[in-house]
Amino acid sequence: MKTIIKTIDKNRIDKSTIMQAGDILKRGGLVAFPTETVYGLGANALDEEAAKKTYAAKGRPSDNPLIVHIANMEALPKIVKRIPEDTYRLADAFWPGPLTMIFEKSDLVPLGTTGGLETVAVRMPSDPVARELIEGAGGYVSGPSANTSGRPSPTTAEHVREDLDGKIEMILDSGPVEIGLESSILDMTVVPPMILRPGAITREMFEAVIGPVAVDETLVNADSKQAPKAPGMKYRHYAPKASLIIVDGEEGEVVKAIRRLAKEGADSGACVGIIATDETLGKYEHGVIKSIGTRQDEQTIAKNLYRVLREFDDEAVTQIYSEAFAVAGIGKAIMNRLEKAAGHQHLQASEVNRTAD
Repeated sequence: MKTIIKTIDKNRIDKSTIMQAGDILKRGGLVAFPTETVYGLGANALDEEAAKKTYAAKGRPSDNPLIVHIANMEALPKIVKRIPEDTYRLADAFWPGPLTMIFEKSDLVPLGTTGGLETVAVRMPSDPVARELIEGAGGYVSGPSANTSGRPSPTTAEHVREDLDGKIEMILDSGPVEIGLESSILDMTVVPPMILRPGAITREMFEAVIGPVAVDETLVNADSKQAPKAPGMKYRHYAPKASLIIVDGEEGEVVKAIRRLAKEGADSGACVGIIATDETLGKYEHGVIKSIGTRQDEQTIAKNLYRVLREFDDEAVTQIYSEAFAVAGIGKAIMNRLEKAAGHQHLQASEVNRTAD
């Protein structure tokens, strides 16, 4: 299969390109498209066979549910059985935007799309290209991240091409995404609603709108027969090819520990990568050193995370050490993705330094 790549300006959207992409989706094909979070792999969300193609193209386990993207609130009642009252307050505050809500599904949504669950995850993206495509495809587009399952999510069309060229019909390229981390997921089938995946919309932001929400800190073991209720809960995600270890502690201790670990790696002939920040970039001497952004604006860290992980893959790094980040605000989402990419491997900087001294 030859993958068509179409450049599209989100400020002046070419209707003929949207029509072509929409027709592909209506026929059961796959189109990668930009959203404000990451690039999604679009399919007709109401087509069981299209869901199978999505799983096959990504190499994704079929019990990992897909998110259904809609472009307006009128589309929601057709695919869910019940809309809790809090939904409307949340939609007024955060839709269109990086929020996914989970509801009991209607019979219109096939089990192939929901990973075999009786619930459906729904999002209304704010990206204008995404919204036009959803409308052009009939109103319901499933859209997991457009990457090989388990790899860092794509934040540019080039990332999509690297993973899915020849496996899907089309890629819509509108440049780098805005946020760089997947949407927050809120389960509306429980009381109080529960955050299943942190994102740009934080617990504090939810609670300012609807009051208390719960947080699910559990992960489903990959060997478990239990189906994950939301994407990213069961399988290793966002991972580079190299082993990734997060180094925790006070900044000075962390820099000292990573400097030591990088030198030991270099002395042994390993190609070591370091995830630093603008504030610490100049404090390291050995290895492939990359700033992920500034701690003064953690949005920059979120936006650059997956790009940096993919760059390490391109540079054949075999071991990566990353500074840890605060878990307040969007930092919780950043650490959630880093920990999954690292397989929850952590080192305490103080222990590294004490052992060496």
